Amino acid sequence: MKPRFRVTQRGDRDGMYYSKDALTGERESLETKDRGEADRLVFHKNEALKTTAINHRIGMNYLSASDPLYATRTWGFVMQDILKDKHGSTLDRYQRAIKDPAYDLIVDKLLVETLPCHLLEVVRAGGTATNVYLRRFQNYAFEMEWLPKRILAKKLFPKIEHKEARGITWAEQCLILGRERNPERRDYYELLWHTGGSQTDIAMLDNEDIDRENKCFSYERCKNSQLAGMGLGPDAWAAIERRPKTGPLFPYLRTVRECDRSTEFKQRCAGLGIKEVWLHCYRYGWAERAAAAGYPERYATRALGQSKAVHRAYAKKAQGQLPSLEVYEAAKKSGQMLVIKHESEVPVMADVMVP
Repeated sequence: MKPRFRVTQRGDRDGMYYSKDALTGERESLETKDRGEADRLVFHKNEALKTTAINHRIGMNYLSASDPLYATRTWGFVMQDILKDKHGSTLDRYQRAIKDPAYDLIVDKLLVETLPCHLLEVVRAGGTATNVYLRRFQNYAFEMEWLPKRILAKKLFPKIEHKEARGITWAEQCLILGRERNPERRDYYELLWHTGGSQTDIAMLDNEDIDRENKCFSYERCKNSQLAGMGLGPDAWAAIERRPKTGPLFPYLRTVRECDRSTEFKQRCAGLGIKEVWLHCYRYGWAERAAAAGYPERYATRALGQSKAVHRAYAKKAQGQLPSLEVYEAAKKSGQMLVIKHESEVPVMADVMVP
């Protein structure tokens, strides 16, 4: 059979050798000016067409010479290996992610045999989380040099579209508190409302985080180790006073897994007919109320511990000197304003002053 590819050279223009396709007439540069090397490259291109299966086995043998596991790694191997460097809540999220049924399509497939259509099939079978974590698995395999290149280009992945979140409303909060009979959970939901803290940060609060003299609190966030805190208004402080005076504020809830706390809350909302609300909505709700009340953004950022520019210059006590949103809202409604005086570069709550 006549070979499909043959070596050509474009005169003396650049001295580079090309591979010409007899079927299409297209030429592809071989990136060499050595005739012997060009002949070998074209020879292997023609051989690849004749013996695809044999060529695949030969290629695997070559790959295995430099990395014995190169030809045997599966996507399941990648998923398990990436877990080894994860800890805490991040590890929990990855463990839940790899249980996604959509990954069953590739979990036993070899990396080197995976095609772009295989990854697209997984993304289409899953949801937003599937899209997010599959990107991470592919990037991890590529950066570990288990893949010669990314199988599915970033631009070919479907756009990640997160479900729009909203804040919990006061009417919904009243329904939840009215139904809740467990005092620990009731106080927990109250503090989430007044502080906007994440569900884990508030559940892990300890009496050491509370400044009873100044009626404020500050803590190090579990997620990013940033300091967060603020002053506590009358209602929030009443909830604090109902909790144990030593040790953890929520001794039971801190032992419950994050996903279980969320499930319990979701079940309560379902029983009350409240839709599209979960524990993180307390954080959104606090931010929405803060914006509506005109609460300065710099206060809200520090209160939530959600800023890239971490306020490391402030001591832990100074973090707790922010006015509470509850007091700030009350002052605004009464036509008063709160003034922060700076003494020795430490922000201190000033008296309520009438403008």
